[in-house]
Amino acid sequence: MGFTFINQLPSPAEIREQFPLAPELAEIKRRRDQEIKEVFTGESQKFVVIIGPCSADNEEAVCDYTSRLVKVQEQTKDRLIIIPRVYTNKPRTTGEGYMGMVHQPDPEKKPDMFEGILAIRHMHMRVLRETGFSTADEMLYPENLNYLSDMMSYVAVGARSVENQFHRLVASGCDVPVGMKNPTSGDLTVMLNSVVAAQLPHDFIFRASEVQCPGNPLTHTILRGAVNKRGQCIPNYHYEDLKLLFDLYAKRDLQNPACIVDTNHANSNKQYKEQIRIAKEVLHSRRHSGDIKRLVKGLMIESYIEPGSQKIGQHCYGQSITDPCLGWEDSERLLYEIADNLD
Repeated sequence: MGFTFINQLPSPAEIREQFPLAPELAEIKRRRDQEIKEVFTGESQKFVVIIGPCSADNEEAVCDYTSRLVKVQEQTKDRLIIIPRVYTNKPRTTGEGYMGMVHQPDPEKKPDMFEGILAIRHMHMRVLRETGFSTADEMLYPENLNYLSDMMSYVAVGARSVENQFHRLVASGCDVPVGMKNPTSGDLTVMLNSVVAAQLPHDFIFRASEVQCPGNPLTHTILRGAVNKRGQCIPNYHYEDLKLLFDLYAKRDLQNPACIVDTNHANSNKQYKEQIRIAKEVLHSRRHSGDIKRLVKGLMIESYIEPGSQKIGQHCYGQSITDPCLGWEDSERLLYEIADNLD
């Protein structure tokens, strides 16, 4: 076999024992989890905004960014629930490029998964401790989930992973909302099938053990746009797309029908400033249709301190080294505009 075994990595239980979450932080997360859950069950009319950098590559910049969200959250707390994107696992279209802090705690050095696991736990915990925000991250490696699950209030399964059986099975055991993105092809049936699978109970093998999961009733959809056979981006955030998704949900016996609209990726054709317009259009669709308002529970926005993106090694503080993001000034303004235009 062509495998070279480099390190025997510690288990999540060992890492949690070495770096435990303080009881007061666990209580903050418990309260946040309940507040977020009530949005997805329809008990709360608040609107979720999952916002932050495409990739959380630098702890200081990420914590600086999340600290800026605190004031906005306080001033919009009656209408918005802000969940910082602290994405440390990055799937890549071709397998090339920066794959997140879990691989490379220093983007300019070689991969070191052991140091990466320590780094991502430290960063997520620091965000929670300094800001009171439990976080969102992407499930790239399902078996890594429990390194961070005691601090995360939201999990996303990406467009390249959503058809994977293991991701669906592990999502069925999560006790927080899990968003299933439409695949890059845009096939909504595939996306909804993944929601069905994750809402059902399962028995399977997880980290060399036989496990049983009860099903996750908070599993839902994320619309992120599609790419056609010619490589052209096809958005799926328009009114007609949202109405179609509502109708497709109505044909299935699913718990807590819900959708998050991803304003970047194929919806914006990675033209990051288009996220502002897209967010406003989604809000308009919600105001126009009660069905869409009940379905669309929030937005996912890629945002950092500095607008745009840079190459690794250019050292612009707070600027994305992967996909381009909104800068802080535009992001702050947009968050207040979202809060003011929900009704």
